[in-house]
Amino acid sequence: MPKESSPRGDTTGNTYIDLGATTAEAYRISEKSRRMARKEVGDEGYEDRIRQRCSIAVGDFAMAGLMRFSRDPVHAGLAALERGAPLITDIRMVQVGIQKKGHSSEVVCALDHAASAGQKGITRSRAGILALSDRLDGAIVVIGNAPSALLSVCDLIREGRTPALVIGTAVGFVNAAESKELLRTLPVPSISNEGTRGGTPVAVAAMNEIITIYAQNHVVS
Repeated sequence: MPKESSPRGDTTGNTYIDLGATTAEAYRISEKSRRMARKEVGDEGYEDRIRQRCSIAVGDFAMAGLMRFSRDPVHAGLAALERGAPLITDIRMVQVGIQKKGHSSEVVCALDHAASAGQKGITRSRAGILALSDRLDGAIVVIGNAPSALLSVCDLIREGRTPALVIGTAVGFVNAAESKELLRTLPVPSISNEGTRGGTPVAVAAMNEIITIYAQNHVVS
């Protein structure tokens, strides 16, 4: 971690942390981006921090206004990280993008459990989520790409599965908006966005900001 950053405190004033910034230049760029985002988005709590980071991830402050938070999702995510709950992702881009420092949770990709996709005639991401259904209880589920995977998560929740948190930012013109709307109706903490936009950068940004918040109150390894 660059010497300018700190594992404690909030991203306000002179204290800032970015676990992914491993050089002084990267840190300066990250800090400047966050300073601009605070000014444009606001900086009144954890949800604003996620709005900031998601806006930075897509290079568009309009994303801040599209973000939706249901059932105190940030605190739910922090509690899950404290327990070492697994993080389950739909695709490898999300798995790779999630910060591995600052927490002890395993990051699992559904595609690595999708062997039955061809037999069932469904997408690999949907098949992987179904195969991991018995691991959803208490887990953080991060869907950054596939509406079919998010719809499967929603179906499993309606069948009684209880993830600690679902981050759903599925992207595209087929079922993306609908899957996120459905997620917001369910009795589970969630972070999502309105409409067809979204994608891996948004999901990863939301998850990584929760990890950053968690790391600020713990010793960063």
